[in-house]
Amino acid sequence: MTYVPNRREFLRNLGLSAAAMPFVMNLPSLGFANQQARKQRLIVMFSPNGIVPNTFWPDQEGEQFTLKESLTPLEALKSRTLILNGVCDKVRGDGDNHMRGIGCLLTGIELFPGNIQGGSDTPAGWSSGISIDQEIKNQLQKSPETRTRFGSLEFGVMVPDRADTWTRMVYSGANKPIAPIDDPHQMFAKLYGRLKDQESLKSVLDELQDDLRTVSAKLSSSDRQLLDEHATLVREMEKELQSAGDLTSQHVIPELGARVKEENDNIPTISKMQIDLMVNSFVADFARVATLQYTNSVGGARMRWLKVEEGHHELSHKPDTDASSQEQLTRINKWYCEQLVYLAQRLAETPEPGGGGSLLDNTLIVWTNELGKGNSHTLDNIPFVLVGNGLDFKMGRSIKYPKLPHNRLLMSLAHGMGHRIERFGNPDYCKAGVLPNLT
Repeated sequence: MTYVPNRREFLRNLGLSAAAMPFVMNLPSLGFANQQARKQRLIVMFSPNGIVPNTFWPDQEGEQFTLKESLTPLEALKSRTLILNGVCDKVRGDGDNHMRGIGCLLTGIELFPGNIQGGSDTPAGWSSGISIDQEIKNQLQKSPETRTRFGSLEFGVMVPDRADTWTRMVYSGANKPIAPIDDPHQMFAKLYGRLKDQESLKSVLDELQDDLRTVSAKLSSSDRQLLDEHATLVREMEKELQSAGDLTSQHVIPELGARVKEENDNIPTISKMQIDLMVNSFVADFARVATLQYTNSVGGARMRWLKVEEGHHELSHKPDTDASSQEQLTRINKWYCEQLVYLAQRLAETPEPGGGGSLLDNTLIVWTNELGKGNSHTLDNIPFVLVGNGLDFKMGRSIKYPKLPHNRLLMSLAHGMGHRIERFGNPDYCKAGVLPNLT
């Protein structure tokens, strides 16, 4: 039997440092990429406080539908979009609807009793079950063919530091919330090495030039191009992080040093940086599952870049008869849709390493919310907008369901990723199986 060295041994034999691994472990020329099995990826993107139904949901069903104002940024991606109306969070129990909305969104199961008081309802604690992203991640990590360095990555944009039911949607198990990383510097350090602080920041790439030249000689032309593109993306991110540090150096926040200031008006900048880092992580095959959480349930961002001065949560409580607030809420959700589109386009323009097509051909993005409508706090008609072809659902459609439990959609995501579970979360909402009419 011929001995085949593992990845680390192969790199060591070439004289490469371990720091080079993020750049070369996904290159087919080195035999590292699994070219037999398709790499499927799942991203869940969250934005808070419900939507404006009459500017969000298409009137039509099927393939011939018109995008309303909130979703117009998706026009160029319409054939790769699936809009699901009538999917409802039927989980009840302790907590108010904002708490259950985010805490049960990906877990499909009740919150524990607790002492976190919200609204006029009973207090509650953390969710009593694992979230579907972590369930899928655990399944993928069991197999050498689908195991990745991190398994999953949790990105955030202006998620509050406080840990409570309104700020967490990802759970590794019952009573085990996972905090997203909403500092691009911290995420960059996680992906590409430990960086002490902005003052001592050195280029990741400068220290790897000899290694990258060594390995480049053993690559095909297409892999050399892929390696160059990945290195360029990292270099651009380094420059952006350094530039952001220079801009904020006169207003240093002690706990963040000279990093990008985590403040309201930097939300668009942080959003772009986090999305770019996520795409880079997929190129390097760091993870096959990711979440992107904007603010939190009851998030109060003031989107002044949209000429919206009032906080998002306050606006969401205004009545439907307040035309100005409805227009501003529509503008806010349209901006979130633009972030979805930026993520999808970045994936679409990035070739799939070791395979045909693009990253978007093998990735499904699920954009969702904790409420169906802000001022009523309803858990019916939770918005689920799916983009991409990673799970082989039949895209380019608008579907209206008769108020089916969202547990069935969570099961469908697992099935689409090859994990054939028969129940997820509260089993009472799983008896009819996966959500119909997706494939």
